[in-house]
Amino acid sequence: MEDETGIVEVLAEAVRRARKALGLSQEDLALEAGLDRTYVSQVERGTRNCTIIVLARLAKALKTTPDRLLVPQRKGRV
Repeated sequence: MEDETGIVEVLAEAVRRARKALGLSQEDLALEAGLDRTYVSQVERGTRNCTIIVLARLAKALKTTPDRLLVPQRKGRV
């Protein structure tokens, strides 16, 4: 099933940005969220469509809320 909404890519970018802002490696994030590092990698590349439960676990590990990970960032924002 293809993602026509672009939400998977929005999530991928948001997770990557939040993880790097916290200075976490993919392995660190995976441990905090109770996931495998390869799963986190797939989410960040936009090749994994995660469940709402996993979204909540990622958000908690990234010290944010699920809704913030689903908001597209405007191009050119610093």
